[in-house]
Amino acid sequence: MFTIAESAEIPAHPAIIRPVVPSNSDLVAVTAIMAHYVEHTVATFNEIPPTTDDWAQRHSELIAHGLPFLVAETDGEVLGFAYVAPWRSKSAYRYTVENTVYLAPGATGRGVGTALLAELVDRSAAAGCRQMIAVIADTGSAASVRLHERLGFVDAGRLQAVGFKHGRWIDTRLMQRDLTASP
Repeated sequence: MFTIAESAEIPAHPAIIRPVVPSNSDLVAVTAIMAHYVEHTVATFNEIPPTTDDWAQRHSELIAHGLPFLVAETDGEVLGFAYVAPWRSKSAYRYTVENTVYLAPGATGRGVGTALLAELVDRSAAAGCRQMIAVIADTGSAASVRLHERLGFVDAGRLQAVGFKHGRWIDTRLMQRDLTASP
């Protein structure tokens, strides 16, 4: 398990990065975190929040593929989640995955995202994945881009006006990391 030390203004409780346990409240927390982003931001192109049952199905599918689905927690509170899913369904893409990382609104800026993504990269490489793709919505904030750059992702392109949400067209930025190389 990967742990992080919190900053001075945050209580000195390390966040623990671990696999999702569907039988406890992990998926309820994941559902709530994602619902915030679906309803209030353009960070995700989902327009209807996935239900806890949807997350249970996704968890089962990812585990069946040997792919990681992680949460960060402190004192039993889930601060964020991350997982990888197949990049595309065609068989030639089988060694390439797309990452997803979301944090509870109060958990940003504390190193939790870095810890989650670092562990996700390590576990994905251990699972035999060779390339990781990040599809980042252009929300006007560079936080996600900076997070990915810190962990060795490089620019791979931009798709213009590919999403329409909350009354506006949104670009996506593509970033990529070779999982066979050190960052």
